[in-house]
Amino acid sequence: MKPELRNSKDFLAGLLFLAIGAGAMVVARDYPFGTSIRMGSGYFPTVLGGILVLFGAFLMARGALSRQQATVTWGWKPLAYIVASMLVFGFLLPRLGLVPALAALFFAAAAGGREFFFKEVLALTAVMTAFTVGVFVYVLKLPFQLFPGLYFV
Repeated sequence: MKPELRNSKDFLAGLLFLAIGAGAMVVARDYPFGTSIRMGSGYFPTVLGGILVLFGAFLMARGALSRQQATVTWGWKPLAYIVASMLVFGFLLPRLGLVPALAALFFAAAAGGREFFFKEVLALTAVMTAFTVGVFVYVLKLPFQLFPGLYFV
């Protein structure tokens, strides 16, 4: 019995990595590449795309050689919640600020999972929000509104 490649998770994951990597390389081909010391704007997407292509080809080969079959189904609920969380973040960021928008993003994204534990999501939200504010507001000095009317510059 020959395995069907459409039912191999490794093959499908490799195909996805290969497509994303090739897409990144195609988009970056018109940007200046530069050197490792003086990187141009096309350097990072080209190198990362090449790594993704190689990793995707490896996974596709592993999936083609494997005899394992898997039922591949789409998780529509998690996909919908992740997309909705990004839309909510984009909508709330200019209106309520970074901290409430991040809280809404994490809770909306976590609601799409199989298990939802309020305390865990709250802890993750607190840690990731503190990290995000620390990096973007204090280290990079980006002028984000943290709460309505509250800017730290």
